[in-house]
Amino acid sequence: MKIVINTEYGGFGLSREAIDRYCELKGISPGKWHENYNFYPSFSEHDIPREDGILVQVIEEMGSKADGRFAELKIVKVPDNVNWYIEEYDGKEWVAERHRTWD
Repeated sequence: MKIVINTEYGGFGLSREAIDRYCELKGISPGKWHENYNFYPSFSEHDIPREDGILVQVIEEMGSKADGRFAELKIVKVPDNVNWYIEEYDGKEWVAERHRTWD
């Protein structure tokens, strides 16, 4: 499985061009770009699952041009049977494996 993470402090984000490409491939409309605030009011890249195949494709196609303002995106490969989640510190992310715990 391929998962998209942000490897720099600041947080996950996509460039406008990456959002446009993602929406084009998904067949959805993000709405009108808000020039004063640099985002789509009706669409947030934060709602995209990080393992979304289209998101992975956009990152593979665009490379660093897909990076948002404070992001440096990377694709991490994880075995399919791993129960994973994304950990972060100040926006810098890594993939971790969930483990069982008991009280």
